[in-house]
Amino acid sequence: MFRFASKELDRWLESHNRKPLVLRGARQVGKTWLVRNLAKRQHLKLIELNLERFPGLADLFSENDPEEILRNIEAELDITIDPASAILFLDEIQAAPELFSKLRWFREDMPHLPLIAAGSLLEFALNKYQYSMPVGRITYFHLEPMSFLEFILASGHDALYKKLAALSLEAGLPGSLHEKCLGLYHQLCLIGGMPEVVQEWVRTGNMKSCIKLQQDLLETYRDDFHKYGGEFDAVLLAKIMLSIAEQLGNKFVYSRVDLSRNAAQIKKALTLLSQAKVCTKVMHTSGNGIPLGAVSNEKFFKSLMLDIGLVSAQLGLSSARASEVKNRILSNKGGLAEQFVGQQLRAAQSTLTDPKLFYWQRTGGRSGEIDYVIQHGSRVVPVEVKSGKAGSMKSLHHFMAEKGHDLAVRCDINPPSVEDINVKTTVGTPASYRLLSIPVYLIERISDFIDQVQI
Repeated sequence: MFRFASKELDRWLESHNRKPLVLRGARQVGKTWLVRNLAKRQHLKLIELNLERFPGLADLFSENDPEEILRNIEAELDITIDPASAILFLDEIQAAPELFSKLRWFREDMPHLPLIAAGSLLEFALNKYQYSMPVGRITYFHLEPMSFLEFILASGHDALYKKLAALSLEAGLPGSLHEKCLGLYHQLCLIGGMPEVVQEWVRTGNMKSCIKLQQDLLETYRDDFHKYGGEFDAVLLAKIMLSIAEQLGNKFVYSRVDLSRNAAQIKKALTLLSQAKVCTKVMHTSGNGIPLGAVSNEKFFKSLMLDIGLVSAQLGLSSARASEVKNRILSNKGGLAEQFVGQQLRAAQSTLTDPKLFYWQRTGGRSGEIDYVIQHGSRVVPVEVKSGKAGSMKSLHHFMAEKGHDLAVRCDINPPSVEDINVKTTVGTPASYRLLSIPVYLIERISDFIDQVQI
């Protein structure tokens, strides 16, 4: 299955100022496959050391001399390593976090050897073992679950992918293709973007076997909490994961996780889960300007799971009949739609930065909320998510009138369009702006469509 992140890895490999790369992402988002595929495509010999499966291999790095380390690896694996035609891959490095400090020596003494380290739940390990990171001598690469367009490609809809990838607002999309994409969107809400589950769906079309893989993955995360979480209670972490799915679309409330726990315990565990990419905090922003996180109320945040398929599995939606899927998604009060859109917005951000999400909520006086607020160049753009074809836009009108921005995005199940909005808010304040409507399945192309709008 093709991953868009492969292009970024190619650029890293070809860079004249290449540093050791630390590949970040939750378990089973495809990190190992991505590195193996890179070596295969670039015709490089892959030297792969799995430090979780074979923890004793960490002893090969006892020296601070890369040449000596390579000699140790050659002797252990009975191979010959040519740095000019190989990739050294340290997989599951969270099992041996002390090796992070060794990466600086490869940067300084052997920069011609491409070196990639990958790990899941790295923060669990780094909080437990206080090893210094080689700041300035490594680069980070962030991998998310598969996006909708990647899912389209993986499902064998190559022609449809080409159409959607090149679609312009002016050209629009035929109604029959729009309905086809909505059907695939409903499908992805259950399947999700975890590569192994997608591969199983493409191979068999068996939803029961996909659910089994999703449940196994959730269990794997719980096992990881026990293994790497140290003093953190695995039972509490599992409860938080379920509560995130139940609280989708709403301000996250600690007391809804477990009434017997204090808020400080839950906050600490949730922060760790977020750092480890198992969930995402959608932080509050004032929406006045950039950077979006400059003026924020830390008490207000929402939370998303890593993957919408895992949410559906936790909520029992995946067992619905195909004919019921659409109604189940619509009856979720917009929660699944917000999860889907947030997941796509994260996937659309650069792999070189840790993706962030923001939303706006009035913190005093009248109520009001905007599902997401993004930065596009120097512009602040609100994104309103609707699970159906229509819905109230009172909050959006108030936000645009109050902040004075000129462009807003509505994400729903309608075809793409652009219109001028000239209204008065419920308190009589005029609001004038351009509204870009994007079908939910194309939200990962939001930047392209914004560029096409004439303000």
